[in-house]
Amino acid sequence: MILYDYILSPDAYKIRLMAALAGVKLNLRAVDVHPGREHESEPLRALNPAGSIPILIDGDLILTESAAMLVYLARLAAPAWLGGNDAADAARVQQWLAFSRRLTDHLGGARATEMLVEPGDLPALQRASTVDLRELEAALTERRIVGQSFLAADRPTIADIACFPYVALAPDGSVSLAPYPSIRLWMRAIRMLPGFIEMPGIHRLHELKPEPVSPDMRETV
Repeated sequence: MILYDYILSPDAYKIRLMAALAGVKLNLRAVDVHPGREHESEPLRALNPAGSIPILIDGDLILTESAAMLVYLARLAAPAWLGGNDAADAARVQQWLAFSRRLTDHLGGARATEMLVEPGDLPALQRASTVDLRELEAALTERRIVGQSFLAADRPTIADIACFPYVALAPDGSVSLAPYPSIRLWMRAIRMLPGFIEMPGIHRLHELKPEPVSPDMRETV
């Protein structure tokens, strides 16, 4: 299984992380996205006309959307990550996969504008990112009230992996995570998963400072 990869891409990291958690071995092919723009080259556009990274190839199958890759890896090697057979869990997984696109557009856009000097309205992207983070914080707080640490089920699913990278990298776009204790505790729960791997800017749990517990929620993850 081949992954056309860029080490600084949160979308590519999602796939590397899911593969590590599911025990799937990937053959990584590094792509010079910045500054080389290799993803827009003719050979890679032949694989993905959209000119984006990552690209996952398994035999004759070519996948160019990270959500589809997460589903494929989970179905192939770790079906529990799909959320099980419960209709509500399955619906929540799909809802958060859709929500992750907003995180890509807003938090990812702010990060690209701030870090890579890509064109973009940074204040507008930061405002939209704040709206997204408030929604995520509210949902995770509700989950914690009923004793759950993850977005869609009583265990981690591909929904958590889809949303995690852009949230964890929010400070790269000058979007602070300080106001969101439930988000920070959720991120720590993901970092605690067996098989968790890093990317630049996202570190292992033991490298983090202790997180405070929100005043209204005394339990810890």
